[in-house]
Amino acid sequence: MRRGSTGFTLIELLIVVVIIGILATLAVPKFANTKEKSYLATMRSDLRNLAVAEEAYFTDAIDYYGGSVPGAGLSYSGPSSGVTVTLQDVSLGGWAAKATHVATPKTCAIFFGTAPALAPAVDSGRVACD
Repeated sequence: MRRGSTGFTLIELLIVVVIIGILATLAVPKFANTKEKSYLATMRSDLRNLAVAEEAYFTDAIDYYGGSVPGAGLSYSGPSSGVTVTLQDVSLGGWAAKATHVATPKTCAIFFGTAPALAPAVDSGRVACD
């Protein structure tokens, strides 16, 4: 007479480990893609906040702010952690800005008014990322 065994066999454990490995290989790329999307969303948000601050500055000074970001004269608390925002082609008629993040090679850009389009932005006032 044989005793009843309550454990798993080696084959059953091996099958479970293989299934978990397959699920992990599917989940890791999705997680990396989600992180990339969050970096792009952060850069978009920072550029939109800069656009609001630039328009507020223009309302007060009848000119666009062209200094470093963040700056003393601009009511913009600054970019998020890891994000660098730079203003380019600032004139009385418009401005352009680009945002980069330390964790991704992608960039986002925006331009307003008569400022030349700054890649990847193609529409005035609309943030675009590559």
